[in-house]
Amino acid sequence: MTNLAYQPIATAIVDALRAGGPDAYGMPAEHAISDGTGNPCRHCLCDIEKGTAMLIVAHRPFDGLQPYAETGPIFLCADDCPAYSHNVPPPILTTRDDYLLKGYTSDQRISYGTGKIVRAADVSNYADHLLEQRGISFVDVRSSRNNCFQLRITRA
Repeated sequence: MTNLAYQPIATAIVDALRAGGPDAYGMPAEHAISDGTGNPCRHCLCDIEKGTAMLIVAHRPFDGLQPYAETGPIFLCADDCPAYSHNVPPPILTTRDDYLLKGYTSDQRISYGTGKIVRAADVSNYADHLLEQRGISFVDVRSSRNNCFQLRITRA
């Protein structure tokens, strides 16, 4: 199996959102309190604990606007948290049942036929399989139920 890198949202983007900068829709983050279920931070890649302040923002994990540049809601810890930086599956990939994975080309276009809902335990194996295919540069992991972006997987 190829070494995989599990990539959170970049710290610079998170810092700008925490400082009141605009999200993908030009809006400031909404402030909320985590209910402790289903609120994974896309920076530390851990669930935000119940009663903890969090941000809700629109996020587009692509460089620019184009037909395949999906945008959706995500959660972030409102306070500083470390960016996930390990080459093992992060905590948020162990707390849900399944995920939607899709392969993308270097120009950030979906590689048709790669989208698949996989069990949490199979995320790394399927991502590795996709990244071995010619033309696939990265794999985005999304919620299988709500289609929210979780993280990106690349070759380490």
